[in-house]
Amino acid sequence: MTDDGSAMIRVVVAVALALATTTLMVVTFATAQAAGALAIGACGAYGQAYDFPSPGAATERALSECQGETCRIVTTLRRGCAAFAVDGANPCGAHGWARGPRLGAAQNEALRGCYKDGGHDCVIRTFICDAKG
Repeated sequence: MTDDGSAMIRVVVAVALALATTTLMVVTFATAQAAGALAIGACGAYGQAYDFPSPGAATERALSECQGETCRIVTTLRRGCAAFAVDGANPCGAHGWARGPRLGAAQNEALRGCYKDGGHDCVIRTFICDAKG
């Protein structure tokens, strides 16, 4: 191969490496900035959002997904998980929600909240994890 051919290959490889590094940095920054929100309402209604650029955008989306006039944001997050539990036999009755650093912790706490609220057959209705939750 000629010197001109070798130089061209080196330039192409250098450009490809720079592009790959830039893409990785952008993806990492976007993930680190990800935000989520959980909204709940009456009778098991919920809305959720995850991996949004800001808490405000996540809140807006979660509220728009929740059906009913009683919907409200119960938590926002920037790394972690949230879960919502309802009494499976009576979704309009007992419920619980929680936020935690990992999914299992959030789900367990949401179920505990549902049982503490008087539920007898509590189940996880929904859960979300954002970024590294």
